[in-house]
Amino acid sequence: MAQRQIMNFREGPRSDGPQGIQGPQSPHGPQGDDRARSTADAVARRSYGKLVAFLAARTRDVASAEDALSEAFASALADWPLKGCPANPEAWLLTVARRKLIDASRRRSTGEAATGELQILAEGLDAAAADTEIPDRRLALMFACAHPAIDAGIRAPLILQVVLGLDANTIASAFLTSPAAMGKRFVRAKDKIRQAGIPFSIPERQELPARLDAVLDAIYAGFTEGWNDPGGTDVVRRDLTEEVMFLARLVTELLPEEPEALGLLALMLHAQGRRRARRQANGDYVPLAEQNPALWDSQMIDQAEALLRRGSALGTIGRFQLEGALQSAHVHRCRTGHANWTEVVQLYDALFAFVGSPVVAINRAVAIAEMRGASAGLDAMPEVSADPRLAEYQPYWAARAELLAKTAARAESRQAYEIAIGLERDPAVRRFLQQRQSALTP
Repeated sequence: MAQRQIMNFREGPRSDGPQGIQGPQSPHGPQGDDRARSTADAVARRSYGKLVAFLAARTRDVASAEDALSEAFASALADWPLKGCPANPEAWLLTVARRKLIDASRRRSTGEAATGELQILAEGLDAAAADTEIPDRRLALMFACAHPAIDAGIRAPLILQVVLGLDANTIASAFLTSPAAMGKRFVRAKDKIRQAGIPFSIPERQELPARLDAVLDAIYAGFTEGWNDPGGTDVVRRDLTEEVMFLARLVTELLPEEPEALGLLALMLHAQGRRRARRQANGDYVPLAEQNPALWDSQMIDQAEALLRRGSALGTIGRFQLEGALQSAHVHRCRTGHANWTEVVQLYDALFAFVGSPVVAINRAVAIAEMRGASAGLDAMPEVSADPRLAEYQPYWAARAELLAKTAARAESRQAYEIAIGLERDPAVRRFLQQRQSALTP
């Protein structure tokens, strides 16, 4: 599958592991190869979900659409180095993918069903050729993936894979499960969409509440994955962040009176508004408490605050509004110097009542430590024995290490830092943790 980057093609149907595909050597030399690959990379990052949504909208066969698009990208790597990149690479890929879908349909189908499917595909091919602008059906695809006929636990991961193009390994890590198990669930869910004929359309208003949670969860998970590159140097993650913010805005435009959609966009704007302050000039990581608020994007933060006010006026409260309110509280404290930890703990209490997440429990414990001392924070910290998933969760060990250090439990703190350092993928954050560990006195 052409997921975020062109090197993540899949060879053969319905596999989810990254597979490298090498195009032929260009007679124009390495520059032609590089130009073709960089163009394909950019299209995969920018338009993967848009192309899949358009391809699958008529047939409702997501897996076949993905396979055809993967083959189209492979054809691009063979064709573009020889003939040059087309003026409209998305349209080129869409045309080739449609032809691949038609060929596949001819191979596997016979009789009236085959004739009907071929007619649908041919009509779509003609429409694609006529349009200079590909219609954006990602929002409809997201709501299709969130249909009640799909198992509730796979809806958000399916959106991440189909619409945002994340690979199974990344999604499995985010949802604390194995890539193999996640891949099997993807196959079953896509089969369900095809067999049940789930329509790719925005549902009626009365049907939206049953699907909205999964859509918002997927957008938030995609944003979190993009947020893991706080310096903004990873092009793939930067594009992912921009894409999910665009989708979040689409949802708020569709549902301007939905407080949770407003809360999610506010949460994302608050976080994105502080991105520039999360790195020093040399790339070193800067935690929130040490950031310079003058580097924050005030306009973005003001937009977030306005969205939170709009949401709160609608009279209901939910997870993402609380998450956004917590971001607002942290921003207010850093800007004013006013300690508001009591309010922060109250917000975490309310959020935990909604989601019961160990991640929320960890953040709540850190806030309690600020209010009542490190020992109280450690008492509030969840134990690995209660939730084995915490053993592989870096922020748990980093928070525990810091609180242990404040209680003078240096040996235990050093050990917790060691685990956190081993689990951290970001080199800058890893250096930050190593510095904290080195500062512990013997």
